Amino acid sequence: MDEHTLNLRPPVWLPITVVVIAGLAFIAGKHVEVRGYQPLQISVDGDGRVSAAPDIAQLSFGIQTGRQKTAQAAMEKLRKDMEAIITAVKAAGIDAKDIRTESLWLNPAYDWVDGRQVPQGFEASQSLRVKVRNLDTIGKVLSDATAAGANQVGDVSFTIDDPEELRTQARNEAIAKAKAKASALAAQLGKSLGKLKAYNEGSFGGPPVPMYEKAMMADGMGGGGGVPVPAGEQEVRLSVVLTYELR
Repeated sequence: MDEHTLNLRPPVWLPITVVVIAGLAFIAGKHVEVRGYQPLQISVDGDGRVSAAPDIAQLSFGIQTGRQKTAQAAMEKLRKDMEAIITAVKAAGIDAKDIRTESLWLNPAYDWVDGRQVPQGFEASQSLRVKVRNLDTIGKVLSDATAAGANQVGDVSFTIDDPEELRTQARNEAIAKAKAKASALAAQLGKSLGKLKAYNEGSFGGPPVPMYEKAMMADGMGGGGGVPVPAGEQEVRLSVVLTYELR
């Protein structure tokens, strides 16, 4: 053999190495393909509404002293008048835990004379926030408070003390509507519902719906006839969004 002839035959291990690398590349490609697959999903909403008569009233009332010669005199008159009001409210059946101070202030009073500010003593005021659990006594509480000296009456609001049961009812209604909507949409797409992938909800209360036939009467206020205090109804609304896989 010519000593200058070159042997170009590949080594025995080279074909095996090429096959192994190609196989790994194929497997890796399939793995990436599976991981990147995202099944079709749909999101649907539903809402539920439940109404009920409120069982709690919040009353706001208090006393304003008018002008007194000194700050001490204004605060002393406020103290005596407020003690009388609180005593009357408790006698009307309100627990101490349901009576709280909403505001309290003491201010100097002035008149303007010939363009000058002239001091005219001091005024004090205090208002209470009272929770009434027996709605039939709203009229008596207001009447007794004004008879005891309350000369400031603010807002009267109604609410439901424990709305969680109403939220549960509204949630059940909202979920049922959303499920029905999801099933109908899946059928229209030629699919069926798969796994539930996400759930979101939000709730809010609607405004009171007046019901004057159930109005409470605040007898004795202002010396005239009874003042209607409609209890109305409270509406609890809750919306949900369900996200499903389709298969």
